[in-house]
Amino acid sequence: MLFDTHVHVNAEQFNEDLEDVIERAQEAGVNNMVVVGFDRPTITRAMELIETYDFMYAAVGWHPVDAIDMTEEDLKWIEELSSHPKVVAIGEMGLDYHWDKSPKAIQMEVFRKQIRLAKKVGLPIIIHNREATADIVNILKEEEASEVGGIMHCFSGSVETAMECIDMNFYISLGGPVTFKNAKKPKEVAAAVPLDRLLIETDCPYLAPHPYRGKRNEPSYVKLVAEQIAEIKQLSVEEVSQATTDNAKKLFGIN
Repeated sequence: MLFDTHVHVNAEQFNEDLEDVIERAQEAGVNNMVVVGFDRPTITRAMELIETYDFMYAAVGWHPVDAIDMTEEDLKWIEELSSHPKVVAIGEMGLDYHWDKSPKAIQMEVFRKQIRLAKKVGLPIIIHNREATADIVNILKEEEASEVGGIMHCFSGSVETAMECIDMNFYISLGGPVTFKNAKKPKEVAAAVPLDRLLIETDCPYLAPHPYRGKRNEPSYVKLVAEQIAEIKQLSVEEVSQATTDNAKKLFGIN
C-alpha cells in the first residue's frame, strides 16, 4: 500500500505509454496518487485523469515560475474546480528563485492569493520551494496558512526548517533525492521527522530515485523512496508505507 502524493502523469512525457506506467505503479503497490496541475493545460489534463481513474485525485494551482501568466480568471477557475469531490488540494504553489521568468514580487502576490483561496475553500496547500525558504516560511506565517496546512513538496531544506513547517501544520514530503548517495540533508530530515508527519512522492517525470537517476521518473518508483526511509528509520517498508498512506488520506480527507 503506497500513496504517491505528487505526480505529473498529466505531463507530455507520459503521452505514449500512460497505461503501462499505471500498470507498473499498481504492480508496485501504489494504490493512490495525486496528479498535480499547475497551469491551464496540466490542470485540464489532471481533471480528465481523475474522471478516468478511481485511484487518482487532483491538486490544482499555479506554479511560481509561471506566476506572471496567471490572471484573475485563472484564479476563479481554480476556485470553481476546487469543489470537485476528487480535488484534494490547492497547488502546487510557492516561490522559485532559480528561474527568472516571473519577478519575485509577482510570485509572492500569486502565492498569497492562492493561500487565501485555499483557506476560503478549506483545502490544504502544496508548496513548491526553490531557493526561497525564508520568504516561503514568512509568507506562510503572515497568511496564517496553518489554518489549512499542507505539504512541503519534495522537501530539500534543513531539519530545523522541517520542524518549523511541522509546527505550522505541514507534512514533509520526500522524493527521489532521499535515495541519492550524496543527499545529506534529505537523509537527515528522513531520520528526524516523526513518521506521522512524513509523506512520500515521486514528482514524476522528474527527480527519479537511485538507480534510475537521470531517467524519466514514474509512480512505481515511489516504493524505492519508502524503502530508503525505512532503512534510515530502521523500520519495515510496510510500516513506512502504511503510515505515509494514512497521513496522506488524513490530510486529503480521503476515506
